[in-house]
Amino acid sequence: MLEMARTPHLIRDVTVRPVVDLGVDAAIIFSDIMIPLEFLGVAFDIVEHVGPKVFSPIRDGTGVSRLTPFFAEGPDYVYEGIRLAVAELGSIPLIGFAGAPFTLASYLVEGGPSRTYHWTKRLMWTDAAAFHALMEILAEMVSQFLARQVAAGARAVQLFDSWVGALNVRDFATWVLPAIRTIVRQLTPLGVPIIYFALEAYHLLPLIADIGVTVVGVDWRGELSEVRRLMGSQVGIMGNLDPQRVTLGTEAALAGTEEILRNMRSDPRFIFNLGHGVPPETDPAVLQAVVQRVHDEGHVAGLAGKENQP
Repeated sequence: MLEMARTPHLIRDVTVRPVVDLGVDAAIIFSDIMIPLEFLGVAFDIVEHVGPKVFSPIRDGTGVSRLTPFFAEGPDYVYEGIRLAVAELGSIPLIGFAGAPFTLASYLVEGGPSRTYHWTKRLMWTDAAAFHALMEILAEMVSQFLARQVAAGARAVQLFDSWVGALNVRDFATWVLPAIRTIVRQLTPLGVPIIYFALEAYHLLPLIADIGVTVVGVDWRGELSEVRRLMGSQVGIMGNLDPQRVTLGTEAALAGTEEILRNMRSDPRFIFNLGHGVPPETDPAVLQAVVQRVHDEGHVAGLAGKENQP
C-alpha cells in the first residue's frame, strides 16, 4: 500500500483505472490519509486487514510538542502523481483528498483503529490545551497539503472524517468545528469545491451545514430527503448507496440505486455515490451497471431540464 502511495506512476495508474474501467464522472487521487503525517515526524505503517499503526502514539502535551512543522513540499510524490493523472484524465476532473483533523488525531493518539477512542477522548477531556494544539497543527497541515494538491491540478478536494461520528454534538462543536473551519477558510480562496465526508454523523448534520463546504458526503444510514431538510437547499449532498449492496450482485445494487434516484430526482445539488468505500470483494461488473443506470437517469434529467428552459 505505502509503496504504491509513494510512487507517482502507480498513483496515476490506480487513480485513472476506475475512470477507464467503470466510466465514473471524476477520479480521486490514490493515496492514504496517513501520508502527510510522515512529514510531521510521525513513524507509521499500514498493516494489511488492520489499518494504520503509529509506532509512538501521542498521549500528552509533550508528544504534541515533538511534532515537527509540516513541510508542504514533502509529499512531492503525491503532487507528481496528481500531475501525471491529470495529464492522462484530460477533461475528467480529479479530486484531491486528505484525512480530517479529528480522524488523523484519533490515529495519532490511539496508535491505530479503535472502537472506543479511549485515549483520544482522555486527551480531549483531560488536557484541553494539548488537544487543541494537536488539532491546530493538523488543520494547518491539511490546509497546506490540499492547497498543494490544487496547485498540482486537483479540481476539487475532499476531507474524510471517518471517526468523527464517535463524538456528541457538544464535543464536535468544541473540538472539531474550529479546525474544519480553519481548513475551509484557507481553501475557499482557491475557488475549488470542498467536500466533507463524515461517517456515522447524522446527529452532526445541522452543525456541518454551517461549516461552509460545497458538498457534504453522507453514509447509508439515513434518508437523503431528511439529510436535505437538515442541510438546507444550498449545500450539495453526495451519497449514499449501502456498499454491501454492490457485493450482492447487480439486482440488489440496482434496486438500491433506483430508490435513491427516485427520492433525489428533483434535487439539482445531489451527487450519486456509495455511502462509503467499495468493498474489496465487489464484482466490477456490478459497479459498471450502477454507473450506467445513474448516467441514464442523468441524461433523462438533463433532457427534461432543457425542455423546460425558454
